[in-house]
Amino acid sequence: MAFTNFEFKASVKNCDIHEKQLLKLHPKFAGEDHQTDTYFHSESGRLKLREGNVENALILYHRSDDRKARESKVVLQEIPPDSRIKEILTVSNGVWTVVKKIRRIYFIENVKFHFDKLDKLGDFVEVEAIDRRGNTPVVQLRNQCDYYRNLFGINANQISAESYSDMI
Repeated sequence: MAFTNFEFKASVKNCDIHEKQLLKLHPKFAGEDHQTDTYFHSESGRLKLREGNVENALILYHRSDDRKARESKVVLQEIPPDSRIKEILTVSNGVWTVVKKIRRIYFIENVKFHFDKLDKLGDFVEVEAIDRRGNTPVVQLRNQCDYYRNLFGINANQISAESYSDMI
């Protein structure tokens, strides 16, 4: 499945505070995921295998490393847990880095919210406005991100330009 999203990731002191703000809007809770993202060497974009108790997928994405909300082009293939894909990619591409996190996942319509806790890196809030059908203008996705950034009171200097893989 290929899609476009507009997203931001912000470093926060305590993501639980922002999660409580979101709960007032009655989002759909998708679960708490203990995720391991294995990033592989790739000639184009970032290639990662996400292994968790909620989400399991092979993900290739392209995006700029801007310190603001930004557009991403994503190709995602859900995979069964314990597949041999990790072994194949490790042998063929080599592992670049591994990121482990505890992530609480929510949805409001097409917007996905992550409240992440990472050892040594701290707490983060990530918001993704997702266009899975290819019919939502990017400006609308950007506006959705801006709305939630303002709701959470996140300012520009909290926005991370880097992927967790770059921070590790």
